[in-house]
Amino acid sequence: MPGTGLDFDLLRSFVAVVDSGGFTRAAERLRVSQSTMSLHIRRLEEALGRSVLDRGPQLAPTAAGEVLLGYARQILRLVDEAGMALKEGEVEGRVRLGTPEDFATSHLPSVLAAFARSHPRVALDVRCDFTLTLLDGFGRGEFDLVLVKREPQGPGGGVPVWREPLVWVGVGDSLLPRDQVVPLVAAPPPDVYRSRAVAALEGVGRGWRVVYTSPSLAGIQAAVRAGLGVTILPRGLVPEDFTVLGRSHGLPPLPDAEIALLRAPALAPAAERLAEHLMRSLNS
Repeated sequence: MPGTGLDFDLLRSFVAVVDSGGFTRAAERLRVSQSTMSLHIRRLEEALGRSVLDRGPQLAPTAAGEVLLGYARQILRLVDEAGMALKEGEVEGRVRLGTPEDFATSHLPSVLAAFARSHPRVALDVRCDFTLTLLDGFGRGEFDLVLVKREPQGPGGGVPVWREPLVWVGVGDSLLPRDQVVPLVAAPPPDVYRSRAVAALEGVGRGWRVVYTSPSLAGIQAAVRAGLGVTILPRGLVPEDFTVLGRSHGLPPLPDAEIALLRAPALAPAAERLAEHLMRSLNS
């Protein structure tokens, strides 16, 4: 980037550190070493002449970093779109993508919109469902690509493309004392987050009962907003009127949410392009 001393790798590393909440996870996400990630941030700060990260107990952007973050996201999105648009050979066809609903409503719309703009002759067929249902459909050949929730892990069983902390949330009267049975709002089985919530509570001997079940994210949030109980959400999906709960309420920590991409064998060129786009965009 002439005139600034910045380059796209530095910006991509900065966005990854902010979104991942640390250098180690960001390095895993971009598949580079932690020393490379640290070097990129140091070069970025040297080029700007100011700090972009507050390295306190909770890693977070500085005021300058917040300003840079918005521009960095726009720049990287445009760069990725340009790269896709200029690739040799126009592709066409239909791509069948499966995804969890909460991820589809939060992170995917802008990513898929960018792909559609650069590939106008590709038709996207997107279906939202529970992870285990998506996996069943994938096994039957109903999808070319699926994004699935899974326990944080290394390579194998798909390519990890997104990772985010999970938190307990509630509002109003649902702010429960430590000794109260936890009123749980959740999706029906076999939802991964429901299983995690139950396993975490039972792991610390905390009583619980499901008070409201909904197959949709909107239904779960409506029940929590009405004060019926608590649920777990990725931190980036917590509405402004919700309260993040934790140890002071006797609630145990939760493993991160991880999304992995699975690809069917012998993908058509259109599906290959979408897979590349998802991995690049979600890892930005």
